[in-house]
Amino acid sequence: MAHFTHINKNNGIVTQVIVAEQSFIDSGTLGDPSEWVQTSYNTREGKHKLNGMPLRKNYAAVGYTYDKARDAFLPPKPFKSWVLDEKKGTWTAPVVKPADKKFYEWNEERVEWVLGVSAVWDRAVADGLI
Repeated sequence: MAHFTHINKNNGIVTQVIVAEQSFIDSGTLGDPSEWVQTSYNTREGKHKLNGMPLRKNYAAVGYTYDKARDAFLPPKPFKSWVLDEKKGTWTAPVVKPADKKFYEWNEERVEWVLGVSAVWDRAVADGLI
């Protein structure tokens, strides 16, 4: 058994992920076999977690895009300014996140990491701490 993704033929977006045999996909029971692409549950950021051969950069999920030219599954781009890390198949901020163990969130308007006071406050309120 393997994991397969259904790809919207108009935009490359993953619409479904299933576990099936290749022969079942090839049978056409689920429609055009060319709209189904195999993904690897053990592949993340271009690496196979069991030291096997990574497949298509990332395990696909609904909402990911299959980039046929790169033969890679890419997560949704979180912000307009972020750039693709070709090696990992993930999106990266154009500015390095501070490594001081404080909580930061991305501010797209300012194109920088800012202290995440609002997020920390919201979490504390939701947890009943404030």
